[in-house]
Amino acid sequence: MKRFLVFFTLLALLLTACATPAPAEDVTVRIAVIPVIDTLPMFVAEAEGLYAKHGVKVELVPVASAPERDQLLQAGQADGTLNELLSVMLFNREKIQMQAVRYGHMASEGAGHFFILASGQSGITDVAQLRGVEIGISQGTIIEYLTDRLLEAEGFAPSDIKYVAVPKIPDRMALLASGELKAAVMPDPLGGLAVQQGAVVLLDDTSYPLLGASVISFRKEFIDQHPSAVKAFLAAIEEAVTRINSEPSRFSALLAEKKMVPQPLIGSYTVPKFPLKGVSSLDEWNDVLAWAKGKGLLSTDVSYQDSVTPAFLP
Repeated sequence: MKRFLVFFTLLALLLTACATPAPAEDVTVRIAVIPVIDTLPMFVAEAEGLYAKHGVKVELVPVASAPERDQLLQAGQADGTLNELLSVMLFNREKIQMQAVRYGHMASEGAGHFFILASGQSGITDVAQLRGVEIGISQGTIIEYLTDRLLEAEGFAPSDIKYVAVPKIPDRMALLASGELKAAVMPDPLGGLAVQQGAVVLLDDTSYPLLGASVISFRKEFIDQHPSAVKAFLAAIEEAVTRINSEPSRFSALLAEKKMVPQPLIGSYTVPKFPLKGVSSLDEWNDVLAWAKGKGLLSTDVSYQDSVTPAFLP
């Protein structure tokens, strides 16, 4: 009888251990997050206890801008982030410092990720009217790349495309609303706010969703030291994405709380679908690379195989 009691006690302990995953590693994963819609799965995973469920400790570190994000990564004060292929390339121009491990977000049917907008005061109602018109963008970024490619797909020659650098989004919004800018490019959901203020959507990226895709990236040093933590983090993100796509309206309040949606859109904004697991292809990488070299942002090739990996997807 005593032997049976010992056996069942050991069995119970074993089952309990299996039911509660051990931490992937004794490390806290620090993720630098800009308040953009792309980061919603990271906040959902936090709010729903999914990091703990998958055995990983995560600290979401708020940052106000891409330069601040990149400074934290360079200083080793953040381990991962949401950025784009172009950002990964620029990090890796001299040596491999970062790897993209998953798509972050992209356009989907009926839900654009980036919008080319005309001011309501410009009289422009069709994308063809943008030939020779200055478009407000942030230069040397994914926005310039995406705008080039979208307009080229509409038959624009390089000489047809004119830009004016307005790097700060609030400035771009204000100039577009006042009519000082005839056109500008805005991300979701700020594109919706611009429309609410009178702007006209001329083109979005729903037909070319990969052009504006964001990615989740980690410092290569962190990946090499803590591979299990990266894998557990992505497992939590995958479950968060599944929950968002199943019940998008359930997370509207979280969008407001984390300031991912402007106040005037609260209550009317529709949470978009997020991509399931996957990484950027070699073709995507090569197109961004060719563009970056053509713009003088890079002078040499950067290795796709060393910069993008699907190895940690669940």
